[in-house]
Amino acid sequence: MPSFKTIRARAAKRKGGDRALAALLPPVPDAKALTRLKDDRALAEMTKRIFSAGFVWSVIENKWPGFEEAFLGFVPRPLLFQSEDFWHALTRDTRIVRNGAKIMAVRDNAKFITEIAAEHGSFGKFLAAWPATDQIGLLDLLAKRGARLGGNTGQYFLRFVGKDSYILSRDVVFCLRDAGLDIAETPTSKKDRRKIQDQFNAWAAESGLPLVHVSRICAMSIGQNYDAETLRRRVGGEE
Repeated sequence: MPSFKTIRARAAKRKGGDRALAALLPPVPDAKALTRLKDDRALAEMTKRIFSAGFVWSVIENKWPGFEEAFLGFVPRPLLFQSEDFWHALTRDTRIVRNGAKIMAVRDNAKFITEIAAEHGSFGKFLAAWPATDQIGLLDLLAKRGARLGGNTGQYFLRFVGKDSYILSRDVVFCLRDAGLDIAETPTSKKDRRKIQDQFNAWAAESGLPLVHVSRICAMSIGQNYDAETLRRRVGGEE
């Protein structure tokens, strides 16, 4: 596998130099800030990522104030005390996207977050304590104990709440494969996911960068070379 310096140099050349590349990187994740994440904001972000999956993200963003109202500000415990009539009524509520399965995932995830918070003090504290070097383990837990948090949805959730993490976008996978990592074009097997985690851990250790920067630089080093403004608007900041 090539040194990460090679990948970073390629990304810098494509983006107009080291300063231009650095300007496109997100802030370094703040674990202390993550410990202060309120459970209602964790549930809100889960819900936003779930409803955005396979949908036009701008529609969800535009309707989001309605989501906040309809789901009682996403405070988990009050939601768990709502009757079946409350949840059934949401399937006809024009303030939100009326997808029954995704609506019920909010109730399931309210229970999930409440259980984790009881074990760890808050969902944010739980996320902050989980080592970034074991993202695949955290994603497995989200998929097993949460609802509709598998695949890229769980990855985007971690990114948007500020957890140091990587996203397996098309270009990130392309970068890994181009570097010589023997993984599938759609790497979903445990074997491939372990190879990816190990490689990101190695590049992070080599470069001293957080995983979010390694992931972003990897994406910007290959594939279509988007301009800075387009890149800033793209989902999750990845290419």
